[in-house]
Amino acid sequence: MNIQKGKTEFLMGIDNIEQLQQWLNEHPFASGIAFIGRSNVGKSSLINSLFGKNTARVSKTPGRTRQVNIFDFIVENKEIKSLEHFYLFDVPGYGHAEVSKEMAFNWQNLLDTFFHLCSQKILLLNIQDARHPLQESDVIFHEYIKSFSLETYLLFNKIDKLKTQSEKAKLKAQMPEIYKKFKWVKQIHFTSAEKGDGIPSVELAIINFVKRYSQLAD
Repeated sequence: MNIQKGKTEFLMGIDNIEQLQQWLNEHPFASGIAFIGRSNVGKSSLINSLFGKNTARVSKTPGRTRQVNIFDFIVENKEIKSLEHFYLFDVPGYGHAEVSKEMAFNWQNLLDTFFHLCSQKILLLNIQDARHPLQESDVIFHEYIKSFSLETYLLFNKIDKLKTQSEKAKLKAQMPEIYKKFKWVKQIHFTSAEKGDGIPSVELAIINFVKRYSQLAD
């Protein structure tokens, strides 16, 4: 099974609280994945490496996802020649770029609405910078998210920017502590959207998750 790259379709972007509430209430069993991270962790580039070039807009200004962007993506099972559709949510980040207080307040309300109303069939992929793991904003986010009981995987992106083996070993040595402290984190992956490192394992993790809620599990 594989994600059909280049076939992911943008459905809509929602920056209005009421509209987001309506969409989530109309799709109470939506199955798929949601990406979130603080500014400048390479979220859009990582989405593009998994789902095909130009799926997510890569901005030169970090932290510019201003709405909940909803996509449709396809998982293909070549053995039984089946295609199944799931949702991809590109969610506004935390620790965002310099913006007005009004916009920051709206982003927070969007996040609150999304996490309070989204389906439990959504896998949360939290992206962090491998060079700067577990920043204060990351820890605050995890304290916030733990009450929603969403299965969560942690992706340390830009692993290629760690130039020495000792740097990589130091990061990987934190894994037991992370699993102990953040019990809702079920998997940790080390990725590079630029070099492609770890992308196949993340794709497999996504497929295995969505299989639980689909005919692909048959």
